[in-house]
Amino acid sequence: MSTGSRESVQGAGWECRAGRYVERVTTRQRPFNWLTFRPLWQSRNDRLARWFGDPTDDRRRAWIQALGVTDADLVVDHSEGERIAFLVAGDTGEGDASQFAVVDPLLSQAEGTAFLFICSDVIYPAGGIDSYQEQFFRPYDRYEGPIYAIPGNHDWYDDGTGFMFWFCGGEEAPKRPRARALSRAWIRDLLWRGARKADEAAIGGMRAMRESPGRRAPQPAPYLAIDTGPLRLVGVDAGISGGIDREHGEWLRRVSSDSPRPKVLFTGKPIYVRDSAHNYIAAIGGDIHNYQRYPVRLDDGRTLLYLVNGGGGAFMHATHDIPNLDGAELQGMHEAAFRCYPLRGDSLSRFSQLYGRKLWLPRRLVFVAPDVASAIVGRRLSIEPTRPTARDVKITLRARCAARILYWLPGRGRRALHLPFSEWLDWNQPPMFKSFLRFDAGPDEVHIRCFAATGCESQQDAPPIEDSLRARRHADGTWEWLI
Repeated sequence: MSTGSRESVQGAGWECRAGRYVERVTTRQRPFNWLTFRPLWQSRNDRLARWFGDPTDDRRRAWIQALGVTDADLVVDHSEGERIAFLVAGDTGEGDASQFAVVDPLLSQAEGTAFLFICSDVIYPAGGIDSYQEQFFRPYDRYEGPIYAIPGNHDWYDDGTGFMFWFCGGEEAPKRPRARALSRAWIRDLLWRGARKADEAAIGGMRAMRESPGRRAPQPAPYLAIDTGPLRLVGVDAGISGGIDREHGEWLRRVSSDSPRPKVLFTGKPIYVRDSAHNYIAAIGGDIHNYQRYPVRLDDGRTLLYLVNGGGGAFMHATHDIPNLDGAELQGMHEAAFRCYPLRGDSLSRFSQLYGRKLWLPRRLVFVAPDVASAIVGRRLSIEPTRPTARDVKITLRARCAARILYWLPGRGRRALHLPFSEWLDWNQPPMFKSFLRFDAGPDEVHIRCFAATGCESQQDAPPIEDSLRARRHADGTWEWLI
């Protein structure tokens, strides 16, 4: 494996040659850009759901009824032995270079894996059956195993039609009930973007790309459990707004309590689980586009591992605005046990580049070099820089002033500005700071590794390991994370 960002600037991917992904990106996959009318208008259902009421729970229930599934159907048996290996990627579906840059590193770690699990936002900006060709089928056409997924908010902007069609076999969307005239729901539905008619020829071509039985995932619904032998994986559909309805919640309680297996929760948004009776050892969420690790010590003595895993291909969210966790009032969590990728300093340095380019400012004025940025973050948060080369650098007055301005500028927009700011700062050249997970689990041990996808040619077949976590089972059946 390559050395990673924690060891050197080169390991982080600064100033390297781009890998093979540039050859895989076609002219149809131009850099994704929200700052045009079309994608903003296509994703308008997000605003409508928040202003006039979110219909996702009703639409999900209608889909479940149309699919004709029961509780028994919602548990998929992948128990092929006492051990299992699988891959997890989150927020993948941008369809441009930043997604394709993850593919070769992911494939390099795919040997022996039973499946790939996509956690949130398979397709941007707004789902759609036809969008799967360039944002799902082509990127992963070389992965030989089945692919499961849980939808993110963007996958529901077409009423879930594309997701249900490709993952669950839902051929025809249920009809929406007619709302009372001039009601909030009526106004919402009047402006709501429905599913677009699919191209039948394109559907045939896409099906051919994963037609062999071993590549098809028998996924019954947008939420499911997968029994893998040593683990039960529970995938929750958090819809557009991040909540689940009563039926979904009741199923979650049942599927959490009816198996003694240790469990891992997957969800489209970061979430907490604490009931010790259900034997959850980890919860992994997407939606935030980076990697973050939070091993939280609970009152009963257990450590529950929370991971943010949204670096699978979409634009990056900043990490340099994450505070020192010793003072963040996050119960049971300490800065020494926290990790993120990209490192806070690399995030600050990259954003200095991005803002400089977008605002047409001279590089010598705004750019903060990676190690200098790490040192600035360290002083700001009263922590030692992670990378050894950042511990003795000189911080100039210019760098301090540039960093102060960058902390004032938004890295992720708020409220109505969320989408434009997030995508305005997108890029498609190394260092990408993308990531994915590999699980290796047996009866008495679970090993999770976070691999970096920098976009660098030198690291595409041997991606750096940015985090490595092990849990071991004690004789009394309890699990301990060795951190």
